[in-house]
Amino acid sequence: MQVFEYAVIRVVPRVEREEFINIGVILFCPKQKFLKVLFKPDDERLAAFCCDLDLDCLKENINSLQRICNGEKDAGPIAQLDQPSRFRWLTATRSTVVQASKVHPGLCVDAEATLNRLFEQMVL
Repeated sequence: MQVFEYAVIRVVPRVEREEFINIGVILFCPKQKFLKVLFKPDDERLAAFCCDLDLDCLKENINSLQRICNGEKDAGPIAQLDQPSRFRWLTATRSTVVQASKVHPGLCVDAEATLNRLFEQMVL
């Protein structure tokens, strides 16, 4: 068993109301050198939740987070950091439309399977 950390990625259209919809999960397992995020924004649900939410802008933000998580060379300086630093940056507290929950620890054997299980439980 190995230690992992995860956070739920949320859309918070009106920060002052603290209402949100879960759209993804990010998981980091240092021993497995695993850092991955899964997203599935539900356009219909998001539009019903907040009719003036710019879905195209939201998808651009999600794409940027995905590229940073993957460490893509053309995704800016944050993407060039090591995995632990990228995870900490992606899960840092912020008051924007796309936010991460608090980070939660756990134990796993297979980080990929754990990410998929958490994604099913928290998002789907």
